Amino acid sequence: MFDCKDEVWALTKQLVRIESIVNEGGEKVLSQSLFTLISSYPYFQQQLDHVIYQQTENDEQERYNVIAFVKGTKNPSNKTVLLIGHIDTVGIDDFTLKELALDPDALALALRQEELPEAVKVHLESGEFEFGRGVLDMKSGVASHLYLLKYYSEHPDELEGNLMVVFECDEEVGSHGMISALTELKRLREMHGFNYVAAINGDFVSPRYIGDPKRYIYTGTVGKLLPSFFITGSETHVGSCFEGIDPNFIAAHLTRQISYNHELCNEAFGETTVPPVSLRQMDLKPAYTVQTALSAYVYFNFFIHSWSPKEVQDRLIVEAETAFTNALTEFKQNYAEYTKASGEPMNAITWQPRVMTYEEMHISLQNEHGEDYIIHMDAFKEQLLLQTDVDTRMFSARVVEEAWKWMPDKNPAIIMFYPSLYSPRTEVTGKNDNEKTLLDAIKLAVDTVQPNYPHPIVTKNFFPYISDMSFISLSDDVAGISVVATNNPGWKTKLYVDYEAIRDINVPVINIGPYGYDAHKQYERMERSFSLNIVPNLTNQVIQQLIGSK
Repeated sequence: MFDCKDEVWALTKQLVRIESIVNEGGEKVLSQSLFTLISSYPYFQQQLDHVIYQQTENDEQERYNVIAFVKGTKNPSNKTVLLIGHIDTVGIDDFTLKELALDPDALALALRQEELPEAVKVHLESGEFEFGRGVLDMKSGVASHLYLLKYYSEHPDELEGNLMVVFECDEEVGSHGMISALTELKRLREMHGFNYVAAINGDFVSPRYIGDPKRYIYTGTVGKLLPSFFITGSETHVGSCFEGIDPNFIAAHLTRQISYNHELCNEAFGETTVPPVSLRQMDLKPAYTVQTALSAYVYFNFFIHSWSPKEVQDRLIVEAETAFTNALTEFKQNYAEYTKASGEPMNAITWQPRVMTYEEMHISLQNEHGEDYIIHMDAFKEQLLLQTDVDTRMFSARVVEEAWKWMPDKNPAIIMFYPSLYSPRTEVTGKNDNEKTLLDAIKLAVDTVQPNYPHPIVTKNFFPYISDMSFISLSDDVAGISVVATNNPGWKTKLYVDYEAIRDINVPVINIGPYGYDAHKQYERMERSFSLNIVPNLTNQVIQQLIGSK
């Protein structure tokens, strides 16, 4: 076992003190610092081409990945293990002690003078937890990888294969770093003949429930979709509200139908995702008027373990039809009660539930209007791209809104689409030799390290948070994943991911990362013993089983 707690903590603090909030410029500073540090190691001074400073591709930000590798000299082999980790963090505006958010030592002292939640106070006073933005998510994980890279750069004779680190940016928003790294991984594979046999991510782990004593290793990751719905109604003056139907009313029924719906939880291998929940519900009315809105927009977080994007789409179309039916039923009931009370006659309600995908609408408009529609929409997208404050989600909504204007039938409708990045699910189940070897290595690593740590170390199938594990391995088939392109209104304009590039690398990936609490919150903290000592040792044991001298 390495006695590495002090060295990994020193590296963690060094990384934390360099601000690297996603999309705010600091990622570039930290990547340059990492490149400089790694380049200073004697091995890399002799092997200059073994450390790479890679600018991200198709990115509105200027930022870089750092990739470095050590070639083992004990019975050289092309087998290569990847250690991956992101260097960006979320912001610090939530910190009461904002000026100390990146200084763990000073922050710990200052927190002792603050009124703290009881659990936070207990952890602080124990001396077993360190606080600060990035200590948990995930600069201590990067520090663990960095420690192992340095060790093997000094002891390449202990490797029968090759060890590579990929320190990537932009995990917290768009995964430009990991997606761009695929290009370099392919180039290095072709140049050096690398056979990528496993990847180990170092992202954080947390308790799964209050009082959970376990520390987790994950052998795959949850997939994440953002199913979205453009909803049109029938505009009317609010003084004659039953002469039209408010799209917000339909949207409310849709949210009620989908949010927290346990039937939309996806179970696989005995593990179940949390249900979908709304992340945004709004109308697209530009300003106040006494007319109801023309359209509304709703999108949901949706986690998956085994379903494909196509299967999710099929399920949600059914849920949208149910929500639309319920909305119209309630509308008619309320209208009847109103006319009974007011004595006014009730007009016939002829609207019918109407749900379609963006792809279906787009194809119908192409057939209806031909090149005129295509030319108009291409020009519209080009102009919309100039508005840099419009993110991928709102970009797609505006494209759907514009396309709707071309629809000959303007009766109320729900159009479903995928406006954002799909983070694919991954699984390691032993379906091939690499996966079997990796699972065996994890078991032996836990058996070896567990006696040195009091809390149970447990393996589960799906990392429960979004991570860059999704962009180095792909479990979806081509048909299942195709709908994220054909139903994305901004595809190849505002957003594009080459999922086949992931399939080309397709290395089984696991997560062994630091343990703690409150990632993305002001009391973010990591447990010292597990994060700084157990994690690098677990990771090293897996490395040794896969490519080491054992």
